[in-house]
Amino acid sequence: MTSRPGTPAADLPPERRMAPLGRHEFIAFVAALMALNAMSIDIMLPGLQQIGESLGVADENSRQLVLSAYVLGFGVAQLFFGPLADRFGRRKPLLAGLAIYVICAALAAFAPSFGLLLALRFTQGIGAAATRVIAVTLVRDIYGGRQMAEIMSMVMMVFMVVPVIAPGMGQIIMIFGEWHMIFVAIALFGLAVIAWAVPRLPETLDPDYRRELSLLRIVEGFKIVLTNRTAVGYAFATASIFGALFGFLNSAQQIYVEIYGLGVWFPAVFAFVALFMALSSFLNSRLVGRFGMRRLSHTALLGFIAVCGLWLLVSLAGTLPLWLFLTFFVAAMFQFGWIGANFNALAMEPLGHVAGTASSVLGFLQTAGGGIIGAMIGQLYNGTAVPMIAGFFTVSVLSLALVLFAEGGRLFAKSY
Repeated sequence: MTSRPGTPAADLPPERRMAPLGRHEFIAFVAALMALNAMSIDIMLPGLQQIGESLGVADENSRQLVLSAYVLGFGVAQLFFGPLADRFGRRKPLLAGLAIYVICAALAAFAPSFGLLLALRFTQGIGAAATRVIAVTLVRDIYGGRQMAEIMSMVMMVFMVVPVIAPGMGQIIMIFGEWHMIFVAIALFGLAVIAWAVPRLPETLDPDYRRELSLLRIVEGFKIVLTNRTAVGYAFATASIFGALFGFLNSAQQIYVEIYGLGVWFPAVFAFVALFMALSSFLNSRLVGRFGMRRLSHTALLGFIAVCGLWLLVSLAGTLPLWLFLTFFVAAMFQFGWIGANFNALAMEPLGHVAGTASSVLGFLQTAGGGIIGAMIGQLYNGTAVPMIAGFFTVSVLSLALVLFAEGGRLFAKSY
C-alpha cells in the first residue's frame, strides 16, 4: 500500500484496517456496493413499457423518469452522507442507507400510482447514495495514487458484470412474472449486501480523523474540496462522460426495441456491450501502474471524441444497420472503461484527509450532473439514435475542456 503522508491510509497498516476483509473480498464487497446502483437501473429496462402501461403512463419518454428519479435522489443525497461518514465512520451511515434502499424497493413493488413510484424511487436513490460515497471512501481510506486507480478498476470490472446480467434478469422476470417482482429482486439484493456488511466490514476511519458534524466544519470541508482545481475539474469531466452513459440508459429500451426490433433479445445485446466495458476496466487495472492515470485516461478521452464524432457523421445519413451501430458503440464504451475509474481517482487523490466529504461532494457533482445531462439526452429521443449519439459527442468535447481546466491547459502533464 502506498498513500500520501498525512492521510488516514498512511497511519495504519493494511492488515489492521482490512481485517477481517482481505484484498479480494474487499474488492468484491466494494463492487457489490457499486452494483446495487447498476442493478437498480439496468434491471428496470425490460420492464419500463409494462410499468408505463400498468400505471397509465402513455408517453414513452415519461417512462424514463423511473430511472431519472432514482439517479436524482442518488446524486443529491451524496452531499449529506460524506460529512456523516467523516463524523460517525463508514459502517453506520452505510447500513442506514442500505436500510432505506431496501425498504423503498419493497414498497415500490406495491406502488398504486406512477407519482408514488417516482417518489419511492427518488427516496431509494437517497439511500443508495450511501453506497456510492462510502464505497469510494473505503478505497481512499486504504489506498492512494495508482493503487487507488488499480483497485477502482478492479471494482469496476466486477461491477460491470451487473449490466451484463441485470437486463437479462429483468427480462426473465417479465417473462415469468410482472414488473412488481423486479422491485422484490432489488430489495433481496440489498438485503444480501446488508447480511455481508454487518459481520464482515470493519470500520476504516481512524478516530483521529473524525470530523465534527457542525455547519462550520461541513462548510470548511466543502470549501477544501470545491477550491481544489484538480478535483473539481475532474469531477465535472466525469459528470459529462457519465451523462453519455445515463443518456444511453434512458434511451436503451427504445433504441434496441423500437428502432432495431430486438424484442426479448435486447438484454443480450446490452450485455454484449457491457462485456467490452468490463474488459476495458480489467485492462486499465493492469496498465495504470505502468502508464499512469493521466496518460491512459487522456488518450482514451481523445479516442472517445474521435469515435463519437465519426459515429455522428455517419448516423446523419440515416439509420445504421445494427452491426455498424454496435461497432461504434463498443469502440466508444471500451474507452469509457479507461476514463471513469481514472478520472475519479484523479479527483480524489489530493483529498485523502477529507475522504468522506470529498467523496460526497464529488459524487454529487458527478452523479447529479451526469443524471441531469443523461435525462436531457433521453428526453430528446425522436425515434432515431441521432440525439443520443450527438449527446455522446457533445459531452465528450465538454469533458475535454474540463480536463484542460483541471490540468492548467495541458494533457499528459504528469505520469502518476
